[in-house]
Amino acid sequence: MRRHYYVYILTSRSYTTLYTGMTGAGEARMIQHRNGLVSGFTSRYNVDRLVYLEETQDVNEAIAREKQIKGWTRAKKIALIESMNPEWRDLAEAWIGHPDKANDPTEAPATTPPDPSFLRMTTGASHPTDGT
Repeated sequence: MRRHYYVYILTSRSYTTLYTGMTGAGEARMIQHRNGLVSGFTSRYNVDRLVYLEETQDVNEAIAREKQIKGWTRAKKIALIESMNPEWRDLAEAWIGHPDKANDPTEAPATTPPDPSFLRMTTGASHPTDGT
């Protein structure tokens, strides 16, 4: 079975703070962020809304892409987000629930994750805002 790795961008409720990360456990990592279980930047600034997601099967590609995006200006990150998610929808909401209702026992999260197929990375592909 092939592993999947994800490069993602989270934002805060006010959309003022952006965080770029990488994980091999997409749903579990989003649950950790959503519940403030990741100590440091994301819990300190309440960054818990998934607004951008890329998927690859190559861990080195995911690490390189995360580093690339982290080096970008805020404007370039916003352009990347808006190229694939112009409404800034919370892409994780479909499978782990709405962040404002995370601790509400009456809100049962959906069990099917959003389909990231429209966000897939491919080796050697250029991205719309990477300057290539």
